[in-house]
Amino acid sequence: MTVTSVKRVAHSVNAMSTRIAARRVYLDGAFAPATVVIDDGVISAVEAFDAAADTVLPGDAVLLPGLVDSHVHLDEPGRTEWEGFLTGTAAAAAGGVTTVVDMPLNSSPVTTTVDALDAKRAAAAGKLAVDVAYWGGAVPENLGSLRALADAGVVGFKCFLSPSGIDEFGHLDAEQLERCLAELAAFDGLLIVHAEDPAHLHADGELGPRYSDFEASRPPESERAAIQRVIEAARRTGARAHIVHVSDGGALDDVRAAKAEGVRLTIETCPHYLTLDASAVPDGAGAFKCCPPIRGGDNRDLLWAGVVDGTVDAIVSDHSPATVELKGNPDFGLAWGGIAGLQTGLSAVHSTARARGLSFESLLPLMTTGPARIAGLEGLGVIAAGAPAHLVAFAPEEEFVVDAATLEYRNPVTPWHGQTLTGVVRETWLRGESVYRRGAPVTEREGREILRAAAAVEA
Repeated sequence: MTVTSVKRVAHSVNAMSTRIAARRVYLDGAFAPATVVIDDGVISAVEAFDAAADTVLPGDAVLLPGLVDSHVHLDEPGRTEWEGFLTGTAAAAAGGVTTVVDMPLNSSPVTTTVDALDAKRAAAAGKLAVDVAYWGGAVPENLGSLRALADAGVVGFKCFLSPSGIDEFGHLDAEQLERCLAELAAFDGLLIVHAEDPAHLHADGELGPRYSDFEASRPPESERAAIQRVIEAARRTGARAHIVHVSDGGALDDVRAAKAEGVRLTIETCPHYLTLDASAVPDGAGAFKCCPPIRGGDNRDLLWAGVVDGTVDAIVSDHSPATVELKGNPDFGLAWGGIAGLQTGLSAVHSTARARGLSFESLLPLMTTGPARIAGLEGLGVIAAGAPAHLVAFAPEEEFVVDAATLEYRNPVTPWHGQTLTGVVRETWLRGESVYRRGAPVTEREGREILRAAAAVEA
């Protein structure tokens, strides 16, 4: 696979440079005083702190690289009433995310053909507040023709091992999974997998309002069996595989063993699995429903252990919104599954990590360079000369109460509504231009597409 990369161009510092300074800038894994010099949207230099820079962050704020979220459902075209490029990328900017990778569902058409990718690109035109890349889909009907979609620009392929909930996006059985991985191995393509084994899923339809009944219907054994299947198939084919939204901490030992063996495997988890607890989910609260489900506190501890020891490669939102009506059904079996978390992910993870005594610096790679590397977007998520000037002013000690109605989402639904979180995104810059300021609407639409087929991404 030809890896998409950010084109690094030498720029001379001149009178037209923009300079952003902070006493705490995230550089090479640590915070240090610095001034970031920007020319033509690219970081041309990182210099000593200059109190006379064009923009100087106050002492309570830090300057971060723009986050990368490789798991976002923007749902357009076809289901724009759920979310869309306008609202979804605005929420990203407000959450400090400057690059998202859009999932091949729940849009209509699903992104399983070149024509469908073209339709998605046309729908995105002029609407992007941040940069967007695209995943393609691997379904039974398009196996054998994945290379054409890769050549058209997708960064990899998403599949399900259990029903996706969308009729037009079918899941792969064991034989199809093996065939898909073998096909992708031929051109070093990446398969990202929703790993639940349908043999262990116990209910379909009405369940009632108790969250414990929903959680029991999708037990950890389902994830574990599916992850083991992916590991075995990746081992046999030599292909690259990535497990999305891991919720079962008990599966991490298998992941550790596979990685140690040299299987080409990466995994992600999500803010809702790291910060929410099944025991605290209210009855009938569809905003908390996702698949695989949010689990209990002991399981959450295992996931955090995987974050700390490096087993987890990325923390991404799996932003998967739906309408208030679809999320509002009090029956957990009938409410639509998916968490809206793109705008609050950084604050939620930071708040919980802080309470656990973990350093902010240790987590940032999992929300910047980690997802960028998985999606083949090397060069993003850093503050360094030659990188695009995607930057975030973040106040790590400032608290706020989440109000769903004030979020940028098309539908005001979030499981963090009413919670007090620590850490506020105050401003986001895309290629050195401010695209979000706290308290103001997102109006700038300077985002660009990132296509794998291009030799380089214009910075």
